[in-house]
Amino acid sequence: ALKAKALIKQEFDKAFERYDCILAPAAPSTAPKVGVSLSDPLKMYLSDIDTVAVNLCGLPAISIPCGMDSKGLPIGMQVIGNCFQEKKILRTAAAYEELRGAFPAAWDAAEL
Repeated sequence: ALKAKALIKQEFDKAFERYDCILAPAAPSTAPKVGVSLSDPLKMYLSDIDTVAVNLCGLPAISIPCGMDSKGLPIGMQVIGNCFQEKKILRTAAAYEELRGAFPAAWDAAEL
C-alpha cells in the first residue's frame, strides 16, 4: 500500500512541475437521493473514488459545483493543489466560481 501511495504521489509531483492546480471530477456521478445509496454499499464506496488518490497523498483540494445534470443536480469538480498550496486552490476555486456565475435554483432540497 505504501508503494502504491508513493507511485501516485510521484505522478502528482510530476504534474505540479508544470501546473499550479489540477481540475478533476469530484465524483463519478451526481448525488443520489437521500438514503438511496445506503442500500448499495459498493455504489456508496465508489462515489468517493475520484477523491481517494488526493487523500492518500495528503494533498489539499476543494470540491465545487461546476454544472448541473439533466435532473438539475450539481456536478462536482475538485481543484487539487500541491502540498501547502491551500491559498492557491482557494483562489482558483473562487475565480472559477466568479467566472461561472450563479446557478439557477433548479432543485428543491425537500425533494432530495
